[in-house]
Amino acid sequence: MPLSQRFADAMGQLLGPNFPSDLGLAVSGGGDSMAMLVLAHNWTRFYGVRLWVVTVDHGLRAESAAEAAMVAEECAALGWPHATLRWHWDGAGNVQDAARRARLALIDRWRGNVRHVLFAHTRDDQAETVLMRLARGAGVDGLSGMRAARDIAPHAHVVPEMSPDDLTGDAPPRQMVLPGYSVLRPCLDMGRDELRHHLTVLKGRWVDDPSNENSDFERVRFRKVLNLLSQEGIDAQHLSDTAKRMARARDGLTARLVDVVHRLCRDAPPGQVVLARDGFAALDEETRWRLLTAALRYVSGSDYRPRFAASEALLRQVLSGKGGTLHGAEVLVEKDQLRFVREAAAVAGADTRLGELWDGQWHVTDPLGVFSSAAVLRALGEDGWRQVKASCDPALPFRAALSLPSVWSGDTLLACPVLGFGPDLEATRHVLGRPDTGFEAFCLSH
Repeated sequence: MPLSQRFADAMGQLLGPNFPSDLGLAVSGGGDSMAMLVLAHNWTRFYGVRLWVVTVDHGLRAESAAEAAMVAEECAALGWPHATLRWHWDGAGNVQDAARRARLALIDRWRGNVRHVLFAHTRDDQAETVLMRLARGAGVDGLSGMRAARDIAPHAHVVPEMSPDDLTGDAPPRQMVLPGYSVLRPCLDMGRDELRHHLTVLKGRWVDDPSNENSDFERVRFRKVLNLLSQEGIDAQHLSDTAKRMARARDGLTARLVDVVHRLCRDAPPGQVVLARDGFAALDEETRWRLLTAALRYVSGSDYRPRFAASEALLRQVLSGKGGTLHGAEVLVEKDQLRFVREAAAVAGADTRLGELWDGQWHVTDPLGVFSSAAVLRALGEDGWRQVKASCDPALPFRAALSLPSVWSGDTLLACPVLGFGPDLEATRHVLGRPDTGFEAFCLSH
């Protein structure tokens, strides 16, 4: 089947039948993304979709600015708007991971009202990802590889505008920008070689990034490993097929998890999870582990699960009747239930102004202007607990209340919305940048 038809089929599966009016494309200038640009350009002739192309210049190589300019020239020739976004690395952490996170965040600030951005990950990228995760001891979820569609929210609650100093070119219109966008990968079932062959036939341009040959980077090393494995029949196609089968298994396990959550969950305040203790203990090992790690992620607002060994150790501890902390969350073992709460130590000193996002999760506002601008938002803590106890009987246990968002003036507690203490305030919680719709919905979508 022609590559153009496969691309159209993939787009239909990802977005059809009602396609959006505007789509973003992340184009680096490499062969894969330049081929995707051409495929998308030809596809729009039939569907009338407007493309917005963006290149992130990470500034890590002297040639990167010229490569972004080349993409801009090709977009101009095709008649599409293009923007170059600049990133300035602070030198901290793993450069490839930092660049990946920065790329997603910069695109979020650039995209305006565009809700879908295409990325040119290929079958080869998928195979390399599976190998890397296998080396780290990944289970079913990790070996299912990259999803063809993934919702992300790099900025919670409010998406900051793009700084003019970091943008050259065109950005989509920006009105009522909602947090979060979808990363779509329409080339995930296409090989790197066939994409470049398609581009060559059409006399398209691209650049080869020399860092793709630098063995200091993990992905490059596993790319070379994959070349060796291909000689024994373990090629990108086989690994991609394995990822698809693992994805099916993952979806089945997720459905099982959601059913268990529906049965075992009890009423809990926002940002906490309460489970029937006996029901939890009676679950099979895999579902029990998935439920534990999902609750830890939900409470802490973490992108990823904790490491397997650490979560298994906590699980054994919980089953033996002891609580524990992990991943910014605390498990409290009560008489007939387990309660997952935000770890108090994780939010200590995380003071913000009232109205600003607290702990990356809570947005508390004072719509009636009851408090002065000097009021701050911070964890309830032991001092706050004593002040609440002096005026009422809190509905939560002591340790479950310590990390709750509360409004303070100096050493005086003014309000704790979750406990119903003080004047009425608007308190909303966000999980991974999106409004919290409950633990069951979190398990279904993460």
